[in-house]
Amino acid sequence: METKTDRKNLVTQQKALAINLDRRKYGTFAEIGAGQEVVRWFFQVGGAAGTIAKSISAYDMTVSDAIYGPSPRYVSRERLEMMLDREYALLLERLQEKRGAETDFFVFADTVSARNFHGTNECHGWMGIRYQANPGARPSQIVVHVRMLDKDNVSQQQALGIVGVNLIYGALYHFDSPDELMQSLLDDLSTQRIEVDMIKFSGPEFRDVDHRLMSLKLVQLGLSNAAMFSATGEVLQPSEALYKKPILVERGSFRPVTHVNVDMLHSALHQFAGHVALRQGEGAEPEVVSLMELTMRNLRSTGGEGGDIDYDDFLARADVLAATGATVLISDYFEYYRLAAYLRRYTKMPIGITMGIPSLIDLFDEKYYEHLEGGILESFGKLFRNDLRLYVYPKLDAATRQLVTVQKLKVAPSLQGLYDHLTANGYIESIDFYNKDYLRIFSRDVLVKIGQGDTTWESMVPTTVADLIKDRHFFGYRP
Repeated sequence: METKTDRKNLVTQQKALAINLDRRKYGTFAEIGAGQEVVRWFFQVGGAAGTIAKSISAYDMTVSDAIYGPSPRYVSRERLEMMLDREYALLLERLQEKRGAETDFFVFADTVSARNFHGTNECHGWMGIRYQANPGARPSQIVVHVRMLDKDNVSQQQALGIVGVNLIYGALYHFDSPDELMQSLLDDLSTQRIEVDMIKFSGPEFRDVDHRLMSLKLVQLGLSNAAMFSATGEVLQPSEALYKKPILVERGSFRPVTHVNVDMLHSALHQFAGHVALRQGEGAEPEVVSLMELTMRNLRSTGGEGGDIDYDDFLARADVLAATGATVLISDYFEYYRLAAYLRRYTKMPIGITMGIPSLIDLFDEKYYEHLEGGILESFGKLFRNDLRLYVYPKLDAATRQLVTVQKLKVAPSLQGLYDHLTANGYIESIDFYNKDYLRIFSRDVLVKIGQGDTTWESMVPTTVADLIKDRHFFGYRP
């Protein structure tokens, strides 16, 4: 068996050959779309008879339905699961008695939409492997969603074949190190060719895996610029969760979640839903997806030397967000216009971003746009296109005791005309209905009070959050 350090020196051909020469590994390949690019590697390098029990490509939809059952979408997680279920059951049914005592059975499957002739489709796919770590063991499984970024069909097929071999090799030989496995997915590739925006581990070999942490590491390792998970910790694939839906995002550190964070999102949601309903017409009930977003910059701000991420701190934030029922987006999009472009991949419906006055002031700081040829104008041109609006929560100025709102805010004189244009045309809206009692609450004050043992912090956060912090001793809490 290969050691974990061997992988760093192996190219794709060597990985495929190593699996072919391993007498214990034996399985089925089922691929739909983009040819049979993964199994082709195993045929090409030689020794495939020792690894491949069957290779199948049910390309025709009617044939595919006859084998795996009907599915509303053919390039979907649901279809992939059907393929894995069916092929794994057949593999054991036909070969368990004959060679089950000495074989680690596996099934690899993918369902893919590579670039079509006109170049008009979304180029993405689902792939997964169900396998035994030892003969007779209960199976474990890894499912990933990939986006193919090459501009031509042939290059996409090649990239798909490589990432498929990497997934199989990683599952069979690095299942005890999910970090190593995830890093290996782009061996012989680059982030310019393949993006992995979702990974889901399941089964006995991954019983201790925290999927929220795996989502974070997808972004940290550069496999994707964003990842999502639900309040229950379930991994979400963005194109499924956000597809054709209005989206409202609140960015923050959430260390911890306060009444202000919750009130800001709920208040903005009220206005945003009204805007969406107006656009959709009378009687419409828009299904708005609301997200709490953590950026990598926010996560690194409390890390160790070199901006390392404190994983315990991240999981504490994830837990308190879950206590509010939030769906969490982790992104590497510091600039808001890049976040907007990401969300636009999945929907043409309205997008809302809610923030406080301090964040709005930062948004108008030109130093953040020096890398753009068109500066702040280029940034705002990208940000405010296609029905995107900002919903801004007011601030109580501690020094003057005056309320600062969208209407009262003054930006740099050279930008005041731009600011006035955006507010007059509804691109930037003031949140009108909010809880005035929350205006004096700041996360940094809550943290200080927790550290000092000042129990007044408990009234500054939702009850479920306070109970969780006290129960698990988050953020330095001591009874």
